[in-house]
Amino acid sequence: MEETFEPQESPVQDPPEQDRQQAPVYSQISIEYVTEQMKKARKKGMVQGLLIALLIVVIATIVYVAFSVTKMLINGSFYSKVLGSTSSSLLDKETIDKIDELYGMIDKTYLETVDKETLREGLYKGMLESLDDPYSVYYTEEEFAEMMEDTSGTFEGIGAYLTQDPETMVITVVKPIKDSPAEAAGMMTDDVIVEVDGEDITGQDINLVVSKLRGPKGSKVNVGVKRGDEDDIIRFDIKRDEINTMTVDYEMMDGNIGYIAISEFADATADQFREAFDDLESQGMKSLIIDLRSNGGGYVDIAVEIADRMVKDGVIVSVEDRRGLSYKYEDKGDDKYLKVPCVVLVDGNTASASEILTGALKDHGLVTVMGTKTFGKGITQIITPLDDGSGVKITNSVYYTPNGTNIHKIGIEPDVEVEFDVDKYKKDKTDTQLDAAKEYLKDKK
Repeated sequence: MEETFEPQESPVQDPPEQDRQQAPVYSQISIEYVTEQMKKARKKGMVQGLLIALLIVVIATIVYVAFSVTKMLINGSFYSKVLGSTSSSLLDKETIDKIDELYGMIDKTYLETVDKETLREGLYKGMLESLDDPYSVYYTEEEFAEMMEDTSGTFEGIGAYLTQDPETMVITVVKPIKDSPAEAAGMMTDDVIVEVDGEDITGQDINLVVSKLRGPKGSKVNVGVKRGDEDDIIRFDIKRDEINTMTVDYEMMDGNIGYIAISEFADATADQFREAFDDLESQGMKSLIIDLRSNGGGYVDIAVEIADRMVKDGVIVSVEDRRGLSYKYEDKGDDKYLKVPCVVLVDGNTASASEILTGALKDHGLVTVMGTKTFGKGITQIITPLDDGSGVKITNSVYYTPNGTNIHKIGIEPDVEVEFDVDKYKKDKTDTQLDAAKEYLKDKK
């Protein structure tokens, strides 16, 4: 037989009357307590969230203010905007009304159609030109890009270093870049550029002329120059190419005389100089010639870096702005410095950063300066990009050599004066100044 088991119901007893009444009360209290705690937690979380958000806003505000102040300090507007000035704005109502009046006259009566943007650029350029300082310049977006490209080491054009006399505005070829289209065409040092594609460029700003000489690789440009006392214009048809500039050239000459020529002080120049200097030292260099002839300058900090490699210790150069605030660039005092006799070659085109380097080495008694008196540019400029891609270069300080001399419009006199014989150089490439330097160093060993 199979046994079956039926589940038995357990007797359930009702809770006492007192328990039946209290149970719901306990449950109600628990729910209210939890709800109250949740509300408190939410309030606490909201307060913490608000505090965090407030902290983020405060930090962002501090960062923004710091950035704005830094930007104003860099572009020189801090003192006028924060400390106040005699004139809070150049463009007061009277000035704006006059500009609008002039524009109205041009728009209604001028023979040719004029682009508004061109007129605006003219306003900006005119403001910098009114400073009567040839070194303070406003650059359009295109001009600024081309100027900055000059320091990158690669550009497309004819390949020649140019300089402009700040008073006569004459643009002269400092020297063609080695293996460049300009050199191949026959352009020479001291050629005066007078035409570009048949246009008379006399009196034009050098940056505008450079923009006309630049162009895509493979395109052609006709450049007219005047040479020496000749009245006729010599014209070159030059095919533009990509120009890779090495700003430092060096070699070991007879007698273990090291030779380093610096064409400009660009971004890569300090590294190139150190590599050249170290290589010559490793080859047993017994004396050194640093050629700064026709070097129109460049970045101050690059010149300081190069001086730092040769000066043992002390001030390299000091700069001072119009408010009397000064800063001294000093040597780091490491064990790398110039330990052999050295001649620095200079001429009338040795300017700006080149004079900073020359002055530092001369004042520290490390070199003999040879050649002719330098150009005499004892002021520095700051380059600032603007938000729309344009930019400005503004004279912002004077500089002093380690002995406290400002050479602006004076130049640096050579210790040994040697003229460059142009005729000899044209005849058989004889460099009278370089030969004099080599002869001088032979007696210093």
